[in-house]
Amino acid sequence: MSENDPALIHDIPDFLAHAIALEFESVERYRELADSMDVHNNPKVAELFRKLAHYGELHAREIEHHAVGIVLPEISPWEFKWRTPEGPESGTWEGVHYMMSQRQVLEYALCNEQRGRDFYAGVAEFSPDEGVRELAAEFAREETEHVNILKTWLLNLVEPDSVRPEDLDPPNMPE
Repeated sequence: MSENDPALIHDIPDFLAHAIALEFESVERYRELADSMDVHNNPKVAELFRKLAHYGELHAREIEHHAVGIVLPEISPWEFKWRTPEGPESGTWEGVHYMMSQRQVLEYALCNEQRGRDFYAGVAEFSPDEGVRELAAEFAREETEHVNILKTWLLNLVEPDSVRPEDLDPPNMPE
């Protein structure tokens, strides 16, 4: 990256706008997935997605606290400076299945948190603004804590580590 790279975040308001959007998009995705799992009678997984959404919302509110008194820019979806199609913590739909296990959910969330950490670490490394670099480094450390928590949850998960059960009533797609 160079100092003129359009992907660089140059000031605190822009950084906080990105961070708040990143966190709330993640919360929204987890809630969508929880609702979907409810519809498909996968209550344990729905509950886990809701738990992840709750923790994500707490983190988003904490970031909003950093922004009190700061006028944040409105950023159009195509103007975000991350290198993923959606916010780094939102995850993709690839690998999501209505018969997911709790282990698969935690692995999905772990990948999301790692992408969030990497986004913040990249901002901390390349932003030309010292204040942005310091705050981004703090956020990267927090995301590292989240990564470690998820790794611990995975280690402590008491669930058979098996393949997805056969879907006896798969969705019917018109050909």
